[in-house]
Amino acid sequence: MDQIKIGKFIAETRKALNMTQKQLAGALSISDKAVSKWECGG
Repeated sequence: MDQIKIGKFIAETRKALNMTQKQLAGALSISDKAVSKWECGG
C-alpha cells in the first residue's frame, strides 16, 4: 500500500469510530500531529 492509501484508511477508520485525531493519538501514545501527518500521506 502506498502512503496516500494508508492515510485515507486511517482517516476513514478513525472517523467511523467517531474519534478525533487527538483521541486517536492519545490511545496510541503519540502526538496528534503524527496522526495528521499520517492522514495527509506524509
